[in-house]
Amino acid sequence: MSSPQETRPAPAAGVWAELVGQDRAVQTLRRAVSGEAHAMSHAWLVTGPPGSGRSNAARAFAAALQCPRGGCGECNECRTTVSGAHPDVTLVRTEMLSIGVDEVRDLVRRAAMSPTTGRHQVIVVEDADRVTDRGADALLKAIEEPAPKTVWILCAPTADDVVVTIRSRCRKLSLATPSDEAVAQLLVWRDGIDPTLAAHSARAAQGHIGRARVLARNEEARNRRHEVLTIPGRLASVGACLTAADNLVKAAADEAARSTAATDAEERAKLEEALGFGTKGARPRNAQAALKELEDQQKARAKRLQRDALDRVLTELTTFYRDVLALQTGAVAPPVSPQMLHTGVEPSGPHLINGEIRTQLQQVARSSTPEQTLRRIDAIIACREALETNVAPLLAMEALLLNLADKH
Repeated sequence: MSSPQETRPAPAAGVWAELVGQDRAVQTLRRAVSGEAHAMSHAWLVTGPPGSGRSNAARAFAAALQCPRGGCGECNECRTTVSGAHPDVTLVRTEMLSIGVDEVRDLVRRAAMSPTTGRHQVIVVEDADRVTDRGADALLKAIEEPAPKTVWILCAPTADDVVVTIRSRCRKLSLATPSDEAVAQLLVWRDGIDPTLAAHSARAAQGHIGRARVLARNEEARNRRHEVLTIPGRLASVGACLTAADNLVKAAADEAARSTAATDAEERAKLEEALGFGTKGARPRNAQAALKELEDQQKARAKRLQRDALDRVLTELTTFYRDVLALQTGAVAPPVSPQMLHTGVEPSGPHLINGEIRTQLQQVARSSTPEQTLRRIDAIIACREALETNVAPLLAMEALLLNLADKH
């Protein structure tokens, strides 16, 4: 990886500009837009690891399909598509735990309509992995018998996250994890981030573009990340483990509550207005049932956001023990100067993700064995799986931190 001082702005490339490190995928999509024989499909499945740019790729493709110049990034079609305002492009991203059959049926009805102003009717489902089984059944028929000008673009982490009957009818497009250098370049030319901070944020985010941007722009996020990386050094007793787990779960819940507070209040106000609350003499029928349904939806959204926040904690802990294992096995080179040790900048070749805490990592590496480190990484994976199966977050985190503290 080149040094931060060598980072240069990337050239603009229309709607494709932010798809860093995805040259092969962009070429495939451009061929489809150009009308090249056998390059286009009515249904696409865009897969890639978190933060690789699946949603950006889907929106860019949708914009290019509508654009008379194949995705210039400047025309009304491109700008309205990317912003979600184009009348013939439907962007679906759920904040809930799943996308149900009723939502899918609405999409199917939309997909059957002819374009009003654009060249295609495009349906982008950014969380296709969250479609329920009944929703998948409804979606399957629409993909099997598409309207002439309709294009479906489904996004998921992996093809296996989408039911086989649907993925077998889609053209698959796989995105790669972008390099640290590519992400850093994007942060510099798109967001105006200082090259040194951009390089640090890109390395810490490990190819997750959105996470890198948050770290680069938000000092509080960087501080929270640093706090997580200090946790392994504070697990000196059972009480310390339980306290740390409780703090992590509460912090994740607080973060979710802050993120949803304004939206929750706005949704409730709109529903109460629709139900006639505040109208003199009004007695809304089924009002309590409607409010209860809204509350349940909001709780589900908060639950997902809390789980996402805890998942970020698990990711940071994984990078910590990955670094410890790298030191234990001699997979990374030592810093070549005191300045590198101080700044966290790593030598070229295999390097530490968290070079700024190399001293702490070395202490853990010397006081444990590679086998212990692998067991701790396995414990993090087990915790992630437990959270995905709806184990109570506090129980899952307590079990994890106790395993991390285990010296055997």
